[in-house]
Amino acid sequence: MNTQEMTEKMAKGEGFIAALDQSGGSTPKALAAYGVSEDEWSGEDEMFARIHQMRCRIVTSPSFGNGKVIGAILFEKTMEGCTDDGSPIPELLSRRGIVPFLKVDKGMHDQENGVQLMKPIPQLEEMCQKAKGYGVFGTKMRSVIHEANDEGIKANVAQQMDYGLRILDNGLVPILEPEVSLKSNSRAQAEALLLTHMLDELNRVPDGKHVMLKLTIPSEANLYKPLVDHPKVLRVVALSGGYSRDEACRELSKNEGVIASFSRALLEVLEAHMDDEQFDQALGNAIDEIQCASMEPA
Repeated sequence: MNTQEMTEKMAKGEGFIAALDQSGGSTPKALAAYGVSEDEWSGEDEMFARIHQMRCRIVTSPSFGNGKVIGAILFEKTMEGCTDDGSPIPELLSRRGIVPFLKVDKGMHDQENGVQLMKPIPQLEEMCQKAKGYGVFGTKMRSVIHEANDEGIKANVAQQMDYGLRILDNGLVPILEPEVSLKSNSRAQAEALLLTHMLDELNRVPDGKHVMLKLTIPSEANLYKPLVDHPKVLRVVALSGGYSRDEACRELSKNEGVIASFSRALLEVLEAHMDDEQFDQALGNAIDEIQCASMEPA
């Protein structure tokens, strides 16, 4: 796919984005959920080798290429890796009609003013150019909102846009992900503040350019409809945020125009011991359910 084809797929594709971007901090938990315990690998290299095997199994499964997965977010080591037949992962995804994205954030600071801002992203421009060389369409970066603190949320959203504009200047489409924690005691108020500040920040996006937004499914259905309809937003996608797949799909289906970008909720039923048929059937069932929730408002 060329850039225009990828843009059209992101704007209008009837499917969802798979989040396969677990990094160092979240990889052990992802492997444990997959049935690979910490005593089965030693050191970071072996850990990433095991998660790469899992990701390769996912992206090469027949059900992953059935047209319902329209995008996939990759960790840098996954982007640079290959499948068993030597195909670079982004190239394989593109051949299967799946738009590749790269996770570019480097983790978060401790909480301050009710939010966790992103740590600096060194060599961002170099990462963007490397990603373009692999045929990647866009990027993703995550920060977290824990409380309805206006000052903190304003800073959080502004930081996301600051980096997003740099990514746009490098020819990629950024996914901004200021996640509102499901555990927040002031979640609804935080979501309302997020909406206000994101609408303000979108004024900074140059005419003719677009960003994407990855947001927690709101407690009030269709709260983010102004973002869905905004001319500078290519697509609004939702994270599962700790919900089970059934819960995430139920809540997502209440929001018109928002599609899924699930990680845990997509992968929760996959286990290393499954044979290929069992694995593909379990993955296919999850894909069907998530795609349905992405397309059919309740």
